[in-house]
Amino acid sequence: MNRRDFLKTGALAATALAARPHDALANPRTTMSTQHVKFCAFADLHYYPGVFPHDTPEWLGAILRRAESANVDFIIHAGDFTHRPAHETAFVRAYNDFHIKTYHTIGNHDDDGNTHEQTLQAYGLQRGHYHFDCRGFRFIVLDDNYFRVGDEYHHFSSSNYYKEGSAHWIPPEQVAWFRETVESSPWPCVTFCHGSFERPVGSIHNYEEMQGIVNAANRAHPGRVRLCVNGHHHRDCIRIQEGVVYLDLNSANYDWVPKRHACYSPEVLQRWRLACNTVMWNDPISAIITLDGDGTIDIQGAVSSLRDGVTAEMTGNARVDACGRPTTAVIQSARFRMRYDG
Repeated sequence: MNRRDFLKTGALAATALAARPHDALANPRTTMSTQHVKFCAFADLHYYPGVFPHDTPEWLGAILRRAESANVDFIIHAGDFTHRPAHETAFVRAYNDFHIKTYHTIGNHDDDGNTHEQTLQAYGLQRGHYHFDCRGFRFIVLDDNYFRVGDEYHHFSSSNYYKEGSAHWIPPEQVAWFRETVESSPWPCVTFCHGSFERPVGSIHNYEEMQGIVNAANRAHPGRVRLCVNGHHHRDCIRIQEGVVYLDLNSANYDWVPKRHACYSPEVLQRWRLACNTVMWNDPISAIITLDGDGTIDIQGAVSSLRDGVTAEMTGNARVDACGRPTTAVIQSARFRMRYDG
């Protein structure tokens, strides 16, 4: 997708349209030949006016309009939608009340500036992990934003994720819930989590346990878990392991660089307080993902460019992360036809 295509998506409507009834539950008569679902996924928008770049509703609006043009069944983000969700009520409401059904995944920054309970209330959630069925597939949303202190687990709250204990765990009761939700599913499953089940460095501490549940389910029921989507790392990567497609979904907005820089103009650095720790995209990027019962997984990504041509190397930061994945303003496109043999 080029810049002209992005601009055609238009700005976010000033007022949300009336909610449309959504077929959240799959039709019991759905068969493999009729299983077909299409959704829009994005990650790490980091809406935080005056702090992070692209803090206008139009940035989100472009993503929503792309989803609308693609005629998707639903829209979901993979975490870090906004900082201070209890305060950014108009922005959150524009997403929650969009006329296509929308879903949230909790990221560590979604609990910035207010308590976790306030985040759940703003996002219309009873808890951070849940599932929904749509058009012959089960979608499972997980929450890895827990500290572990000894044998106790505590959820992030009020920006404390970097202050206490060992961060980014999925606690035992949620692990058990995930196992049961996958094993009892009548449909193939897709997972969403802010952290990754696939990355060996810098993500969920008990990722191997989660990956083990996925692999065990697929050994017992080939094709039970087909796609696992994560955000958090602001990187673009697709990796297939044990017949599962793992999508490390790039940020819709920018990459974080730890070493501060002054590569942007004084106007940009003054407008956004933490622009000095970012490498920015020129356009919001998202993915349109289609799944079919025959094993087809189609990912239509998006291509933007780096604002002012500023690269991570120019800022004095590393070009790649700990997993060797570079900073790019891209979500790659790919199409797979997976075979699930019993």
